[in-house]
Amino acid sequence: MAPKQIVSTEKGLKSNLLSQATIHNGTVFVSGNIGLDMSTMKVVEGSVADRTKQALENIRVVLEAAGSSFEQLLKVNIYLTSMDDYSAMNATYVKIIPDPKPARTCVCVKELPFKTDVEIEAIAALSESTGSNL
Repeated sequence: MAPKQIVSTEKGLKSNLLSQATIHNGTVFVSGNIGLDMSTMKVVEGSVADRTKQALENIRVVLEAAGSSFEQLLKVNIYLTSMDDYSAMNATYVKIIPDPKPARTCVCVKELPFKTDVEIEAIAALSESTGSNL
C-alpha cells in the first residue's frame, strides 16, 4: 500500500492540528475550509455567499497544489449553522463548481470554528495529466 502524501501550500491554512490535504491512491482529501482570508487570518465579512466563495477559493488553491482541480471533484461536504443559508450558499456554489457537479452532502451543525456559518471539505481525484505537484 502506498503511503499517504501531505499537501501543503503557503496559500492554504497553516495549522498544527491538520494537514491542508492528504493524497492516497490517486485521491486528494481536502480538510474542511471556512471563509477565512489567508492573508489576514480573519473570517470574510459580508454574507454566507461571501464566505462560501472564500472557502471554495481556499479549497481550490489546495487542490491545485495537490495536482487536482474543481473539475476532478468527487465529493463535497458542506456544513451550515443555519439551513436558512442554504439557498444563498447554493447560489454561490453552482457558479463556482463546474458541471457535472460532484456528489454532495449538506448538513446543519450547531457551531463552526471562528463562529462562522459555513465550512466545506472536498475529495477529488488527481488530474491524470499532471499527477501530484508535491
